[in-house]
Amino acid sequence: MPQVIAYLAFDGTCADAMRFYEQALDGRLEVLLSGADSPMADHIPRESAHRIMHARLALPDGGMLYAGDAPQQPPYEGIKGVAITLNYGGAAQAEAAFAALAEGGRVTMPMQEAFWARRWGMLVDRFGTPWIVNGELLPL
Repeated sequence: MPQVIAYLAFDGTCADAMRFYEQALDGRLEVLLSGADSPMADHIPRESAHRIMHARLALPDGGMLYAGDAPQQPPYEGIKGVAITLNYGGAAQAEAAFAALAEGGRVTMPMQEAFWARRWGMLVDRFGTPWIVNGELLPL
């Protein structure tokens, strides 16, 4: 079965977002490749060369998160219709990740108990990425 990996798009803020996620999620930023540093550098307009073509964040459990800056045309419309879900084995881990991601963002559902998890919450971080954080999933 293939590994499912979310690939986030940003409007010129990819590098900052991935550095933030590296800290908030205790990850390791393995790749942060700008257009200027890519094999395609000669084909990229000068005004776009600083934008990130590909970023790869390794997460502690072996998961990955990919990202890049969207092309400047058509205009970037933000992340819509999806949320990145993080499932933690313990409630304390979930609470810590939630608090870190919420810094400078907007909490849409505070951490609370649910029938599927001891703790869960929803937020949109300061880069516009929607997150759902679960701690200690319960049998359904």
